[in-house]
Amino acid sequence: QVQLVESGGGLVQAGGSLRLSCAASGDTFSRYAMGWFRQAPGKDREFVAAITWIGGITMYADSVKGRFTISRDNAKNTLYLQMNSLKPEDTAVYYCAAKPGYSGLYYGEKYDYWGQGTQVTVSS
Repeated sequence: QVQLVESGGGLVQAGGSLRLSCAASGDTFSRYAMGWFRQAPGKDREFVAAITWIGGITMYADSVKGRFTISRDNAKNTLYLQMNSLKPEDTAVYYCAAKPGYSGLYYGEKYDYWGQGTQVTVSS
């Protein structure tokens, strides 16, 4: 099993930046593909970004492409999401998640483990 704890959320003005972190413990972190998802009030959870276990492949939602960067440090068992040029519509609770294998990275239901989430609020 993998335990995930997100941090780094907060309140930022539009155009600003935040870096989210997701600390993993338990099973071998490097064995899992990792993803970031978000859920805004009254909306469904949506995919943000994903990265394979060795970091060779990354995926992004169109809404964040060019502004967000996902990365991982397997030596530190940590996943990151660098968020630049933030917009009010990026306001949501952000969750990190872990799954074995390479397929289905876009789909939240394919992930086995989830963190508790961290709130990101972007003011206009």
